Amino acid sequence: MTESMPGEITDQDKLLAALSYPIAFIVSLIILLTEGKNRPFQKYHAVQSLIFDIVLWVVIIVLSCVITPLLGAVTLGIGALCGFCPFLLWLITLYYAYLAYQGQYFTIPVITDFMKSQKWV
Repeated sequence: MTESMPGEITDQDKLLAALSYPIAFIVSLIILLTEGKNRPFQKYHAVQSLIFDIVLWVVIIVLSCVITPLLGAVTLGIGALCGFCPFLLWLITLYYAYLAYQGQYFTIPVITDFMKSQKWV
């Protein structure tokens, strides 16, 4: 394996960054606990995907445990269609994975600003 310049984004960087979105906790933690933390592209996406995944799970829990049952009770079952929302939200991670695999640094509103203000990247 050839050594790359610190600012250069390798195919391995792109692959690990992309995988960190759909399976955030596993891949992101591996990146942050190994040599990946020294690779700026990998670290940026690992931290961003972890924060996004935490926010996503909070939203899914609120949808599943609060909003869906309330809407289901009020609308006599039609609100149960909200049960598809977690799946649709998870599809967003695939889009972010695609962008990361393209070698892009992109921002997720609020999340990217938060991680930068905390100086995590």
